Amino acid sequence: MSRFDQAKMLMQVKKVQKELQKLTITVEQGDGAVRVEITGEQKIKKVHIDPTRIDVEDITELERWIEDAVKDAINESQRIAAEKMQPFMGMLGNLGM
Repeated sequence: MSRFDQAKMLMQVKKVQKELQKLTITVEQGDGAVRVEITGEQKIKKVHIDPTRIDVEDITELERWIEDAVKDAINESQRIAAEKMQPFMGMLGNLGM
């Protein structure tokens, strides 16, 4: 791979990284009682809890919904990042990355 091709590919990778920074993934649990927003970089932007949909007597359920929503959001962001980076994986290995 020529230096030009390497530079071009690295620019494309940086472009994908910027897209992931701007991407927001929203996941809900408990029929909308909990909503988590996370970036494509797996940074949590917001956790929203709808008080009309939770039972304050059952905090364990709310905790489980929050945990599940965060896990689902992270899994989805990882899936999207892997999908976007897939075309570059073989080439990055050739660059020692």
